[in-house]
Amino acid sequence: MFKVVENGTNRLDIEMSGKLDVELMKVALDELESKSENIETGKMLYVVLDFQLPTLGAIGIEFSRLPSMFGLMKKFDRAAVLTDKTWLKKASEFEGALFPGLEIRAFNIDEKAEAEAWLSSK
Repeated sequence: MFKVVENGTNRLDIEMSGKLDVELMKVALDELESKSENIETGKMLYVVLDFQLPTLGAIGIEFSRLPSMFGLMKKFDRAAVLTDKTWLKKASEFEGALFPGLEIRAFNIDEKAEAEAWLSSK
């Protein structure tokens, strides 16, 4: 599952769970691009539960759209990731290094208040 919800003017809340296949990845990236269209200096809150690595086809779709994803990520300056997986916390913070100007911080799944506070502190 991949769900993108607009939360105010410059924020998206994204829920991810399970395994992303080719079709779901296409829909997810389209939705992310569409809902990010008018955002400037945005924030994102990811909630990632029971996440499994995407299929190879889904990863291929993501790589094929990297140029547009880099442009999309420039619209955001902060992203908080709530997850129950240690490896996802490390991976998401590493991903922040790939996108200049985007700071990503990972939180335990039960630290939503802390994540919300961090997102709104800038």
